[in-house]
Amino acid sequence: MKNSSLLPVSFCCFVFGSLLVTTAGAQSAAPPQQVTNSIGMKLVQIPIGTFSMGSPATERDRADDEIQHQVTISRPFSMGCTEVTQGQWKKVMGTEPWKGKRFVLEGDDVAAGFLSWHDATAFCRKLSALEGKTYRLPTEAEWEYACRGGTKTVFSFGDDPAGLEKSAWFRGNAGSIDEKYAHGVALKLPNPFGLYDMHGNAWEWCSDWYGEYPAGPLTDPGGPESGTARVLRGGFWGNDPEFVRCARRHLDRPEGGLPTYGFRVVMQHQP
Repeated sequence: MKNSSLLPVSFCCFVFGSLLVTTAGAQSAAPPQQVTNSIGMKLVQIPIGTFSMGSPATERDRADDEIQHQVTISRPFSMGCTEVTQGQWKKVMGTEPWKGKRFVLEGDDVAAGFLSWHDATAFCRKLSALEGKTYRLPTEAEWEYACRGGTKTVFSFGDDPAGLEKSAWFRGNAGSIDEKYAHGVALKLPNPFGLYDMHGNAWEWCSDWYGEYPAGPLTDPGGPESGTARVLRGGFWGNDPEFVRCARRHLDRPEGGLPTYGFRVVMQHQP
């Protein structure tokens, strides 16, 4: 695998009507439900469904660890419409890990960076206690399913990387070499599920240990039971288009906390 003036933003999750892939193969155009929690974080309900995880052998810039396989998401969940912002992090954790460091644009609506996997899971635990609900990192399968938004293309908006200009912060539009940093969230177009910045801006931690995909169809996979590196998805502001594809995988040790590392949360639905 290959390695690689801000305006205030309202976290309005305008959801585009979309075709959703379901376990029965049916199609629905109804927008998912949205909730706003006590810290002003907006989340959108992700419907259950079955999709092809990974990439086809013909996909340009495909990596060897993207073996395509069928995955069913059988439990609905809600996902943060945006990456966790600096303002949200400060409300929950009361710290500023990015303060005074390079490659940072400070602002309450900017995606939080310099966060390790341990930092991200600590945030989820504290937010869970604050809200009385279960917040966690998405599994890698949940993340890709949500990123695709019911599509089967290289990116959630289609196969042509030219669409990244309107949908993502990436190498092509994120600023000069001295202005490379995560940007304010929700400044680009959302995907069909109403999620912003699933392509680019900041790598996003997932809950899984990194490992090869198992053969055959899976239901609600959670990754290997152990490992040395955790999964990150989505790419960051300095990446070329190949690294911000829906299927692209990245990994790092869980204590890693680069300026390019952030996350978004999942709120688990009660049975």
